[in-house]
Amino acid sequence: MSTPEAADAATYWQDVYAARPVPTDPRPNVRLTEIVAALPPGAALDLGCGNGGDALWLARRGWRVSAVDISAVAVERLTGLAGACGLGELIDARQHDLHESFPGGRFDLVNAHYLHTPHALDRSKVLRGAAHALRPGGRLLVVDHGSTAPWSWNQDPDAYFPPPSEVAAGIGADPATWTIERAEPSSRVATGPDGRMAEVTDHILVLRRAS
Repeated sequence: MSTPEAADAATYWQDVYAARPVPTDPRPNVRLTEIVAALPPGAALDLGCGNGGDALWLARRGWRVSAVDISAVAVERLTGLAGACGLGELIDARQHDLHESFPGGRFDLVNAHYLHTPHALDRSKVLRGAAHALRPGGRLLVVDHGSTAPWSWNQDPDAYFPPPSEVAAGIGADPATWTIERAEPSSRVATGPDGRMAEVTDHILVLRRAS
C-alpha cells in the first residue's frame, strides 16, 4: 500500500507534467548522448523518464527500453510518442514509484538523469538497486545537478549538491565487482524549458559492472 507521502509525490509530479505542453519531439539529455552513443545497444532502464527524450533516443539506436516515472501523465505521453514514432515495441513505459520499490529485470544500461525530488526518496538505496540490476559489463549512468539553473524548481541558495564521489560512496559498490569509469563535475551551457540559456554544472558518475 502506498504511503501518504508517496501519494503526495505522485500528485505533485502528476500536476507538474499535466501543466506542461504535450511534447512532440522531446530532447534527450546531453550527457546521455555524449556517453552512450558509442555503446552497443542492449536492454536499458530509464529511471524517471519524464518527457521521454532519453527513452526515445535510446530506442532509435536499437535499445530495448524500460522507462519508469511516478507520473502517469508522463508515462502515458511517452507511450503515445513511442507508438507514433514506430518505437512501441522497443519502449515499455510504466508508472512506478521508486520510493516504494525498484523495477525488476536485468539491464546493460541504467540511466538516472536528475533524479531529484522535493519528496522523500532514498537515492542511495535506489542507485544501489540500479547497480545490482546491471548485467555483467553493464553501466550505471548517474547525472545530477551540480548547480542551480535559473529554471530549477529548487532555488534554495543553500542547496547542497553531493559530488559524484559521495554518490558513489553511497552506492557502496564493491571495487571487485564494480568499476568507477567516471566521477567528475562538468560544466556546459544549457537551455531551459522557457528558452533561457545559462551555464550549469553536471555531476557525472559512470559505474560499470565487471564482465
